[in-house]
Amino acid sequence: MSEISRKKFFADGVQDLCALAGAAMLGTSVVRLAFGAQEDKGEILVVLFLRGACDGLNFMPPIDGPDREAYEAARPNLRVPTKGDRAALSLDGRLGLHPAAKPLYELFKSNKLAIVQAAGLNSDTRSHFDAQAFMELGTPDQKTTTSGWIARHLLGRAAPAAPSFMTAVSMGNLTPNSLLGYPEVAVIDRLDGFNIAGPKAFQNDQRDVLRRLYAGGGWVDRYGRETLDAIDAFESAAPGAYRPAGRDYPKADIGNRLRTLAQIVKMDLGLKIAAVDMGGWDTHKYQGDGSEGYFSNLIGQLSQALAAFYEDLTAGPGARKVTIVVMSEFGRRLKENASRGTDHGHGNLMFALGDKIVGGKVYGRWPGLLNEQLYQRADLAVTTDYRAVLSEILEKRLGDERASTIFPGYVDPARLGLASAG
Repeated sequence: MSEISRKKFFADGVQDLCALAGAAMLGTSVVRLAFGAQEDKGEILVVLFLRGACDGLNFMPPIDGPDREAYEAARPNLRVPTKGDRAALSLDGRLGLHPAAKPLYELFKSNKLAIVQAAGLNSDTRSHFDAQAFMELGTPDQKTTTSGWIARHLLGRAAPAAPSFMTAVSMGNLTPNSLLGYPEVAVIDRLDGFNIAGPKAFQNDQRDVLRRLYAGGGWVDRYGRETLDAIDAFESAAPGAYRPAGRDYPKADIGNRLRTLAQIVKMDLGLKIAAVDMGGWDTHKYQGDGSEGYFSNLIGQLSQALAAFYEDLTAGPGARKVTIVVMSEFGRRLKENASRGTDHGHGNLMFALGDKIVGGKVYGRWPGLLNEQLYQRADLAVTTDYRAVLSEILEKRLGDERASTIFPGYVDPARLGLASAG
């Protein structure tokens, strides 16, 4: 090895060492790893957050009656039509789905997708940051909570007989507040970037040096070895050669993240919960006229990605048990603004998708869009607290009945009936 090569080798090795040590100290890049057979093949929960406040009134617009009249009057440019090639897809005669959500509509018709109307956060805030924090911490109007609702669920569960390779993962670049307080979260955006830096010719040498550096018995050494094990496992999965079991994923960030997550799930590494982000929903201007434009494109990407993910994990003999819940921090104003967009609102909608979801129904109570029915005479009111949906899914699908612990101060209401046990 030349002198220059040695310098580069050790420079790359030190860079990796610092990264691995940082991961160990933060406790957010890897989880306790245990290679070999994973006995637990239980349910996996995927929580998909639409950041920016999705416009639920155009995602699921009223299609008949006085609410339709109020909707059309408030949104002369943005309204989704009820006739023509780009008309709303009727759900129950009162409400419809945006036509770009046809893949979700097909899942609704096959009783795999449940929709909760007028759902959301009971808080007066119209701040993205506050609303997201309140929802993910599980404590509306309290930002000082030191742990997220998913973390409290995971920390309250009985420890497995053997530590799992990966219990919780955040698909993106950051750890969301919902996982705050859980000590070991894998933060992954793409598998092909989860490797050792440097030219291929030196990577094996780097692995050998790093494994020797982490040969001790301390916690930093343990995390270092486990990180190297994780790199080996992900590289051996050949992420570039992955082929989904169903339809193709859309070529968009949400498609790439769910595609990567599906591959991780199929590796049977002990995953329990995944948090997935999709941004871009803050549509103050140029939202798109009728059922065309920017918002329509977002819905299309989301719908195609969710349908592909569901098919990928539930098709064939290797089907996995997976439940997906989709939420956003709040909805948008009923009335469109002067910039052909919508401002921060209140009530919204939520989705639940899975084989054990009692789909084909719209749950909750619709409050109406007439002036006296609106929240602060401007927005769709919230009639179903988002925690009611999450509590039922935790209980029925994950066997966790501790709603008052996971959501402190929350008085758990009667179940909506959107999820079944078993």
